[in-house]
Amino acid sequence: MYLKCKLNESLTTFRGLHFGYKKSKKSSHRYKVTVGIGGNVGDVKRRFEHLFVHLKKDKRVEILQTALILKNPPFGFIDQDDFFNSIIVLQISMQPMKFLDYLMRLEKRFARRRSFANAPRTLDLDIIFFDKRVVKSDKLTIPHANWSQRQSVLIPLAGLKK
Repeated sequence: MYLKCKLNESLTTFRGLHFGYKKSKKSSHRYKVTVGIGGNVGDVKRRFEHLFVHLKKDKRVEILQTALILKNPPFGFIDQDDFFNSIIVLQISMQPMKFLDYLMRLEKRFARRRSFANAPRTLDLDIIFFDKRVVKSDKLTIPHANWSQRQSVLIPLAGLKK
């Protein structure tokens, strides 16, 4: 069950079982990573819950915090269903490129198919921040490009508990 809050005509937040979560004890992992999650194909909120459970079981990562889920209109390719987005803050010991590979395997596990830019998708996982690192390569940019102009990132980020 989710608690729903309509922000305006096009934006709605949902608080769920695992979204609005904060861990109380410290982690033994080395790096703090902020990951944007999104999707608009199928039962996305349920998929987010499954992702949470999957991450909770994986000893390579520790979930520190999750944001509320935001339902928002698509951008780029707009002829598609609204997206659900949230933020998961993790503690990990992997380096950025290794972690990117890990996230891409997770997307694949949750049936992500890459057809064209901004296409509908079951699950999208983006590294928003990786500690205080800056990375610019063909495969990875950290902080995530244009994160500061996207409501799908800013609203969930603003809702994280301090």
